[in-house]
Amino acid sequence: MKIHLSAAFDLPRSSHEWIKIAEEFNSTWNFPHCLGALDGKHVVIQSPVHSGSEFINYKGTFSIVLLALVDADYNFIFVDCGCQGRISDGGVYRNTEFYQKICRNELDLPLPDRLSLKEDEMPYVFVADSAFALTVNIMKPYAENHNKETKERVFNYRLSRARRIVENVFGVMSAVFRVLRKPILLQPDKVTDIVMTFF
Repeated sequence: MKIHLSAAFDLPRSSHEWIKIAEEFNSTWNFPHCLGALDGKHVVIQSPVHSGSEFINYKGTFSIVLLALVDADYNFIFVDCGCQGRISDGGVYRNTEFYQKICRNELDLPLPDRLSLKEDEMPYVFVADSAFALTVNIMKPYAENHNKETKERVFNYRLSRARRIVENVFGVMSAVFRVLRKPILLQPDKVTDIVMTFF
């Protein structure tokens, strides 16, 4: 089955624009060096003809994945839609043009620098959940087994606060575009086209 993918970009054009996003994340969500919050949303669809289990997600429904990167003010920086629901958010991310641009160093991301004078240089990152692989540019939470007041637990709390804005954006989208609330009775390529009109 041919997969119809579609992507939209409103990426910053310079490291200075990326740094403005990071400053906004720091002041609003108390998470420094954050360039955006990244997550996926399953758009539920009818079972595509002759697709087998290709589109069945971890919840047991048929879906395509909408992957989005948003800034601290709930604005979309990047969206990608159309990947089969069986693929994890991290797998969808690795199949995007956005990921390829990061790998080819084409986004003019800011160079690592210090958070304070006493610390080592730290990279700028995109915050994501545990479905994503930890990389130089992707920051995900620590595994969950931590005591109440550990540094790891505080870190996870702050990362979660910064990351949940992308989940909030998906919630707003579902409230505004009510077609997202129930299965869309069209083939995946048509559903992708519909979803991309939202952007």
